[in-house]
Amino acid sequence: MRSTDSPVLTIDGLIKDVGPLAALDGKMLRVVSGLSLVAERGQVTALLGANGAGKTTTLECAQGLQKRTGGSISLLGSDPDTAGADLRSRVGVMLQDGGLPPSARPIPLLRHVAGMYQSPMDVDALVERLGIDQFSRTSVRRLSGGQKQRLALAAALVGNPEILFLDEPSAGLDPQSRQMVFDLIAELRDAGMGIVLTTHLMDDAERLADYVYIIDGGHNVVEGTVAELLQHHPAAGSSITDRTLYFDAPAALDFSGVLSAGLEVAETRSGSYSVTGTLTPADLAALAAWWAERNIMPASLRLEARSLEDVFLDISGRDLR
Repeated sequence: MRSTDSPVLTIDGLIKDVGPLAALDGKMLRVVSGLSLVAERGQVTALLGANGAGKTTTLECAQGLQKRTGGSISLLGSDPDTAGADLRSRVGVMLQDGGLPPSARPIPLLRHVAGMYQSPMDVDALVERLGIDQFSRTSVRRLSGGQKQRLALAAALVGNPEILFLDEPSAGLDPQSRQMVFDLIAELRDAGMGIVLTTHLMDDAERLADYVYIIDGGHNVVEGTVAELLQHHPAAGSSITDRTLYFDAPAALDFSGVLSAGLEVAETRSGSYSVTGTLTPADLAALAAWWAERNIMPASLRLEARSLEDVFLDISGRDLR
């Protein structure tokens, strides 16, 4: 359910042209075409799309880093194209490349950034929470990718923003750091911060997002909660009730006549099988009985429903771009 409070970000009919480009005979290239979205307070809003879909351009326009060609944007009630320092002080931005000065050391850098704000977060608490004290004596240029991500997140948060933009927040993080960042994002959301993120990791979006926009070709394709999107009708020939059963057993088994018609059985690699389609309890019972007759005990067994990645691929296609 969408919040009834004033949204932190509203984009209506965004248009962004770039060019002219010689490769396009001097014509302008439209990279965003009529895109609209709303991000609420106390929610994580995810913007998903394949490379070149327009998501980065959209967020850069929302942040005031690029001038839009058309449409309207309201960021915390102001137009980012014309607003001044007061608006920027209420916005946190974590870019994927960090944008951090390479010769700086983490804690002095954070204290310097905090000094630019009237009511910054507690730097020491943020340093401890994100484990930055573990590499505090190392210059930015010598940090690992995951360490830079944690520092970039701290720099985006230290000003105590009302809205936080995150670009690939878990890129380069080890499992422990990833969990720590996810927990922090959930706490910030629960405290009322509006969070807008882009990611190529569908598992991250499925786990973090309250509301998702999938864009393609610079415009909205579908939107909704994760639960709503998982009910989105998939590609022709499949059903929203499709599930996939995975199991490991002896190689080269022949399942002819065991399962219902319409189920697709594949041996994805030697001894690893998948069964996809509208699986029923009767199918599972028949398969278990077939195993029992042949004294086969699968080495592993799991049943998966459609994921957000399945929905994304159904919409954006499976071809490389």
